[in-house]
Amino acid sequence: MKRRDILRSGPVVLLLGAHQIARGATIVAVRMWPAADYTRVTIESDGLLASKQVMVSSPPRFAVDIEGIELNPALRELVAQVKTDDPFVAGIRVGQQAPNVVRLVIDLKQPVLPQAFNLPPIAAYQHRLVFDFYPLKAADPLEALIAEVKDRGPVPAPAPAPGDPLGELIAERSEKANRPSTTVASMDRPLKVPAPKTDRLIIIALDPGHGGEDPGAIGPNGTREKDVVLQVAVRLRDRINATTVNGNPMRAYLTRDADFFVPLHVRVQKARRVQADLFVSIHADAWIEPTARGASVFALSQGAASSTAARWMADKENKADLVGGVNVKAQEAHVMRAMLDMSTTAQINDSLKLGSALLGEIGHVGRLHKRHVEQAGFAVLKAPDIPSVLVETAFISNPEEEARLRSDAYQDQLADALMRGIERYFANNPPLARTRPL
Repeated sequence: MKRRDILRSGPVVLLLGAHQIARGATIVAVRMWPAADYTRVTIESDGLLASKQVMVSSPPRFAVDIEGIELNPALRELVAQVKTDDPFVAGIRVGQQAPNVVRLVIDLKQPVLPQAFNLPPIAAYQHRLVFDFYPLKAADPLEALIAEVKDRGPVPAPAPAPGDPLGELIAERSEKANRPSTTVASMDRPLKVPAPKTDRLIIIALDPGHGGEDPGAIGPNGTREKDVVLQVAVRLRDRINATTVNGNPMRAYLTRDADFFVPLHVRVQKARRVQADLFVSIHADAWIEPTARGASVFALSQGAASSTAARWMADKENKADLVGGVNVKAQEAHVMRAMLDMSTTAQINDSLKLGSALLGEIGHVGRLHKRHVEQAGFAVLKAPDIPSVLVETAFISNPEEEARLRSDAYQDQLADALMRGIERYFANNPPLARTRPL
């Protein structure tokens, strides 16, 4: 493509000034993160990179000139990283366009809204040049959930293993879905009298922490937090989708259902977009000492954290955006400020009730780090109208708990406990009878 053609086909964006271009920088790694929400391409280098990009409409493709580098094997790896099921990227071509200039041409499957930005070194990463490809119009997740209920009805509960009382209990609830109530407070507590039927879809937003560029904590044997929490969330999703509350269908909505990064404020926005009744963020704790162990549940605090450890944990989780990589210029500052200030006393009180219900049930299947819900300023818990908690399922930094987190049996036990906690919460706090057509 000639320079004249590039100029005619669309705007050219210069990310950095000429004086900032890293002459002689070397590409050290490339990564792709395809997902239904968006596809990310990351180019990591040992020096700051500058690039010029242009979007070409027919056929759709994204051309990038990266200045100050030479083509090397690491950069060529991008070609092989394109997956056939990537919803946005069809293929990538690379070549040495001129001395110290490498050209990437990213062939697209559909018109997109591209974003390009640089990220400074942080954690294990050096400089990163990032390209994100978003759909022109995002799908409505609430419509998808409602359509799923209409088309398929409740998802069958997983078949219980022989002699597994928890699995048998879940299967029994699924079979009795059309009876007045499937709500139980606990395995050792009597059924609560059901509240009146509200005739609406009850939605639980499940938020698997980290993802994509952000692996979260890493256990001594290499287990990544982002992987195990997604596995637990998927198991919990299946249980939620097989359950009703007072005859009303429940559906789980995952803020991420694959290995990609979601900024903290976007996780909150996603939950609000589907009008979630509850928000449960799932994590796996880490501490500087490998002896730390046990599960914890956190709610938002409007003031000081309930403990030094809670404050430390919130600070660590709130840095996820820095590691995962957020395009700061693309964020709406007023939305971000509003998210920081919209917490309410009522939301926090309901979050504490939800957290207590979950904590009580988790205690049946594993050790608790703290027997009460802790509070701190977690950015991901700041939806003003949704009871929100963050569950640290175990210490992934503890070798014994890391092994349990990798176990299918323990992940099932965790999902069962969280399901019982959600039902226990609704038993004492029935969903409001607001309109949500099915």
